[in-house]
Amino acid sequence: MDLRKLKKLIDLVEESGIAELEITEGEEKVRITRTAQNTQPIYMSNMPSYAPAPAAPVAPAAAPPVVAEAAAPEGHIVKSPMVGTFYRSSSPGAKSFVEVGQTVSAGETLCIIEAMKLLNEIEADQGGIIKAILVENGQPVEYGEPMFIIG
Repeated sequence: MDLRKLKKLIDLVEESGIAELEITEGEEKVRITRTAQNTQPIYMSNMPSYAPAPAAPVAPAAAPPVVAEAAAPEGHIVKSPMVGTFYRSSSPGAKSFVEVGQTVSAGETLCIIEAMKLLNEIEADQGGIIKAILVENGQPVEYGEPMFIIG
């Protein structure tokens, strides 16, 4: 099954609101499961709750210094279309597909994601300059995780 077909199936699951989709074509089998993003874990305890003892008055502490966070580069975010392992090059000793500051065109290979022993080339969906690479080589990526910023 090709990557474009998988992307369409993932989009279909997201848009339709169904929780799970499983498709079998010959010997290939794909299962796409959607999880709710806004759910919070519920923790239950059998421990009795006790009211805290009144605390002695404490002098107000000085406000912590405000640290300005570094502004993230702005531009088009290329997200992972699947769960797998992120690779910047085709083999361990090979040159990376792209580097920060490099100009890319739509359809150019940005990286490879290995999923279930299959190597999937991830292509740029628009042209521009690579402003940031957000994932380290060999690290796992989740579906929808930002990988590149193209400006």
